[in-house]
Amino acid sequence: MDTTEIVSRLRASSIDEATLQALRITVDRLCSEYAHRSPEELVAEGRRWLRRIVGMQEQRLGFGQRRDSLELAGWLTLLVGCLECDMGNRRAAEATRRSALSLGQEVGSAGILGWAHEMKAWFALTSGDYRGVVAAAQTGQTASGRRSVGVQLIAQEAKAWARMGRQAEMEGALERGRVLLDSMPYPDNIHNHFVVDPLKFDFYAMDCYRHVGDDRLAGALADEVIRAATDSNGFERAPMRIAEARITLGVAAAREGDLEGAVTFGRQALSGGRKSLPSLAMVSRDLATVLADRFSGEAEAESYLEQLREIRRTR
Repeated sequence: MDTTEIVSRLRASSIDEATLQALRITVDRLCSEYAHRSPEELVAEGRRWLRRIVGMQEQRLGFGQRRDSLELAGWLTLLVGCLECDMGNRRAAEATRRSALSLGQEVGSAGILGWAHEMKAWFALTSGDYRGVVAAAQTGQTASGRRSVGVQLIAQEAKAWARMGRQAEMEGALERGRVLLDSMPYPDNIHNHFVVDPLKFDFYAMDCYRHVGDDRLAGALADEVIRAATDSNGFERAPMRIAEARITLGVAAAREGDLEGAVTFGRQALSGGRKSLPSLAMVSRDLATVLADRFSGEAEAESYLEQLREIRRTR
């Protein structure tokens, strides 16, 4: 069904299974557009569909239909919260996350509960609360059971251990995440933001190894992230992942004494239209630290550092 027909059916006095299935497809489409679509456009459309689902609750729904529609509302709420955070509105994102958590509890959705805790871990990570990351990640793993969100929760935990300088715990977490991921079937739709696939896990591992100074492995993972996230026509299907991969390559270049290469990668990372401001600011700090330590006073380095300061001011 197209959007007009779905909306017409949602306004009807009763909802049939075909309408609910069309709504599921719509929610999956919206979640799959997260990586590349304008966050302002996507968050507006997500909120419109949430209002439509709220309107459904006033109609004649069976028990199963009500639960299914509220679960779809939960996934949309998670998506809206992620977009709000990307745009730098942390307060709204946290309120939205709590709403998603409440919906997850109401319908008993382990997946929604897991992702609500994953968002809490993400917020803590980008604000520097690394013990808070570990706590949220471990709570989420308990709530979600053996679902793919557990892999991402473990990856967030590993990123926190890396930033606390606890490499043994980081490597242990990455191994647990890899084992859990390998035990699961390959996902049907790897473009859905709330699905974890092997490449997404490599993306998280890249962050960990960059932070602990293993530039060889981090660089190899960054190259693979960029290759797999770019199609044959050069279209970047996952620009936010590619931006962080370029930061990783910039850090490796800076550590090798290549200022020009480091700044080139760093500027490429900042030039994309689709950004997650908190995440980009966080990973860029790694490059900023190396540039400040090794190239203090160099005009090219100072110019790039000013760009990073501007991003932090707009968060």
